[in-house]
Amino acid sequence: MIGTELADQVARALADAADVSTLRALESGAFPQAAWDALDALGLGAALVPEARGGAGLGFADVVPLLEATGRAAAPVPLAETIGAAALLAAAGIDPPPGVLTFAAARAPVPWGRHAAHVVLLDGAHVSLHDAASLTWTEGTNIAREPRDMPATSAPIAEGTLPNAWGADAARGVTALLRAAQIAGALQAALALAVDHANTRKQFGRPIGRFQAVQQQLAVFAAEASAASVAAAAAARAVDRRGLAEAAFEIGCAKVTAGEAAAKGAAIAHQVLAAMGITEEHALHHLTRRLWSWRDEGGSERFWSARIGTLIQGDRGPLWTFLTSRDQDISA
Repeated sequence: MIGTELADQVARALADAADVSTLRALESGAFPQAAWDALDALGLGAALVPEARGGAGLGFADVVPLLEATGRAAAPVPLAETIGAAALLAAAGIDPPPGVLTFAAARAPVPWGRHAAHVVLLDGAHVSLHDAASLTWTEGTNIAREPRDMPATSAPIAEGTLPNAWGADAARGVTALLRAAQIAGALQAALALAVDHANTRKQFGRPIGRFQAVQQQLAVFAAEASAASVAAAAAARAVDRRGLAEAAFEIGCAKVTAGEAAAKGAAIAHQVLAAMGITEEHALHHLTRRLWSWRDEGGSERFWSARIGTLIQGDRGPLWTFLTSRDQDISA
């Protein structure tokens, strides 16, 4: 229930502060301050921070629904990055500072780096907090034209070490889970656009959604979107139960499922909307370009498929026992 309520708050805030014009301005380099202020006022950046450190003390399972809400709005602000960065800092014993936060593995592009107040860099389990203004940035973007900037290293403000439960690849694990949830949300929004178009666009005297071929494709799309959402929720429950490192299998499954769903869903959406979906004024391409970008961030399907295989082989027990025992552990 908490996650649903937070998702509703995020959806209302972004409905008032973010639209296609906001996304177009973002892709031209402007920061959507109004959208950020609307969300920052809700205090959601500290959602995963323990109450003892001034946060909300929520779990990843509570956060996934609100991350899906940002995905449905094409994530015009770095809320996911701020939530992830604050959680990593708190886990390393560092109090998260206010404002826009972001994080990345060392020597990797930093999402929204140029717009952040502080940056968290991870080298294995080592965590360092940097004042973004002290970093020299080489600006870049992903396919969605979201900021992905390379920093020149500087002296950190604070340093810490993640506990064993977070593992030595926490940057990738957190990113993968955040992106899987956002992909699920973006798929839901793209599906809604495709269904609406199919119900209103007419060919041969009737809506194209009345044609069986279109219905079949939309049914496939709906199934893929649902699978991505379920997989992200299952991974979040696994993290809350066992910790990030021990939930690598579920995180990998979520990222692979979301990535494959992104590929299929984006293709179907553009088939249904045809040329309209790529016009500058339409929302669809903002969603699908993010789907394509987020597939690779936090590890591609190929990377996580290999990791999943390694985990299963390392268990050395029957595959069915491996799968069912993990499912029982997170199904409550």
